[in-house]
Amino acid sequence: MRSVDDPSGGAATAAPDPRRPDGAADPAPVTGVSGRWRPSAFDIGPAVLVLLLVALAMTTPRFFSADNVRAILASSAFVGITAIGATLVMISGSVVSLATAQTATVVAMLFLSTQQLGLAVSLLIALAAGVALTALQGAVIGYWNANPIVLTIAAGFALGGAATWFSDGTTVYPESKAFDALNATPLALPLAVYVLLAVAVLAEWTLRRTTAGRQMYLVGENRDAARAAGLPAGRVTVIAWAFFGACIALTGVFLASFHTSATVTLGGTLSLDAIAAVLLGGTAIAGGRGTALQTLGGAVLISVISDVLLLRGFSTGVQILVKGILVLAVVTFVYLRATKGRR
Repeated sequence: MRSVDDPSGGAATAAPDPRRPDGAADPAPVTGVSGRWRPSAFDIGPAVLVLLLVALAMTTPRFFSADNVRAILASSAFVGITAIGATLVMISGSVVSLATAQTATVVAMLFLSTQQLGLAVSLLIALAAGVALTALQGAVIGYWNANPIVLTIAAGFALGGAATWFSDGTTVYPESKAFDALNATPLALPLAVYVLLAVAVLAEWTLRRTTAGRQMYLVGENRDAARAAGLPAGRVTVIAWAFFGACIALTGVFLASFHTSATVTLGGTLSLDAIAAVLLGGTAIAGGRGTALQTLGGAVLISVISDVLLLRGFSTGVQILVKGILVLAVVTFVYLRATKGRR
């Protein structure tokens, strides 16, 4: 946000941001009589949430035990890898994917059922499947302007049906234990944690240092304006979705290795958890703003919330309810802040 001095001598006011196609200004900070910044409810809200969570964690038995910390990190990795991929999709303006869990399940089943070919081959098959499944959706969205929500709902049904057909509704077990190498714990931390950090760094570098990454922000900010300016909006969208697919595939592979089997419910609440992590990390729902590192923080926050509720004896249903309320609160928060900025 830029500001200009008020000719009447009052506090600085928000000026239109030339980077925004609608010329609107970002929400101005709240100032007092002296003109100094003082925080509004929009600034305090996230901090209060974090402090409340810290207080709950510190009063929860066994929360800081070594085993529980490792469990939180593993959960953060499963959610975070997918959420970081979803961040690129949301930044590029595709809103959200509602087929994430089903995609991870299909990939996990393919991974386990091809273990006899060796770990490297089965891993490549899983990655190729994840990239192909989501890149196809990205192409339909990017080149034919399909509604992402409607498209991914349809994809979710199709992939869920494919998983049921492939497994015949039963549990898929591997014919080889080659996958067990992915359950290694270097320096007492799950291998998935290191992969999460690598994915976060790669995604952040892509967004900040590559042409495709910078174009994702521009396309997400205003797709029509980006196309009018000659940017390859369709190709950028496909790249974002392909990266997302690779991230989903990695998550599916680690979930399959962790559980040593796969069922049609393997993905669980992955779709909701990934969306919640992206939104809690501050990525704009409408696109054009966000970072991979902030999403990493959102993934840890979601995992801590689930862990605290679990240790306090709350059921899975309550955990889903709380995360759903959080997503609703974030969406409402963003809407109110945008409305406040337009006044």
